[in-house]
Amino acid sequence: MSSSRALNSPDGRPEATTAETEFSCHPSAIVESTRVGARTRVGAFVHILPNAVIGEDCNICDHVFIANDVVVGNRVTVKCGVQLCDGVRLEDEVFVGPNATFANDPFPHSHQRPAAFAQTVVRHGASIGGNATILCGLTIGPGAMIGAGAVVTADVPANAIVAGNPAQIMGYVNTDVHQLESNEPGRAQVERLSVGGVTVYPLPVVRDLRGSLAVGELGKQLPFEPKRFFVVHDVPSRHVRGEHAHRKLHQFLVCLKGELSLVVDDGSRRQEVRLGGPEIGVHLPPMVWAVQYRFSPDAVLLVLASDPYDPYDYIRDYDEYRRLTGGVDGPPVGSA
Repeated sequence: MSSSRALNSPDGRPEATTAETEFSCHPSAIVESTRVGARTRVGAFVHILPNAVIGEDCNICDHVFIANDVVVGNRVTVKCGVQLCDGVRLEDEVFVGPNATFANDPFPHSHQRPAAFAQTVVRHGASIGGNATILCGLTIGPGAMIGAGAVVTADVPANAIVAGNPAQIMGYVNTDVHQLESNEPGRAQVERLSVGGVTVYPLPVVRDLRGSLAVGELGKQLPFEPKRFFVVHDVPSRHVRGEHAHRKLHQFLVCLKGELSLVVDDGSRRQEVRLGGPEIGVHLPPMVWAVQYRFSPDAVLLVLASDPYDPYDYIRDYDEYRRLTGGVDGPPVGSA
């Protein structure tokens, strides 16, 4: 069985051309679309509607339904029993486990079709476990992993591992959990992580009957002169802070109270450290992607910054960050 090769048009949706390419199709499948890429395998009892777009080298397993307003990238696997409803965009190298559900309307009404469906975008390299439910209009970040049976009700950050109902972040993919040395006074010297020059400084602590005092000095524990500070507190534990890098800004983080986890990423390596108490400070140099999550209810995070606020100093898109640091991630597929 043959189909037309899919090429990207200016609006992001592939166009049909006259070049014919072969894909394999089970005799029981109904493939109405003429835009199924080369070497894609279509299993038994699959139904693909006319306007759907399927990339090359995909594996569409048995009993899958793909609606009209769906774009599937290259090298995507969709396991048995999945329905890809209108508005779904699967980028390259996505895996969708058996019976995963993509909701196309949070509050459906019979015989009331919306003018346009919200787009649900699963970014390149993400994996969705079997029987997971993804609400409509969400973005699953590149490289993210959705646990089996999870109910995803909010956007998922790049490389995050989520599970549960509602889904919460449990960790990050390919992340080395770095165990800091004791937070007690007199602990060892500065610890240098293997990610992007990130450095952990011990902060001197003085304790007596009146209470405790932690101190840092410019040139000793603080490697730059701060021009700004801000305090993060009252963060619901399931929420994530950070998720960006800075082009030129240095930051120094101290968890004044409670606990939180810090993930640092330099585009090729990723490490996580647990911060608890004011006995340590972490220096984040420029061009390090940082995420803070798993806040305890009483967590208070102090951040000292080397410069005044500048929105143009932020890099908020992980794909852009990977490109700037030498990553090789390709452009998104059909996410217009």
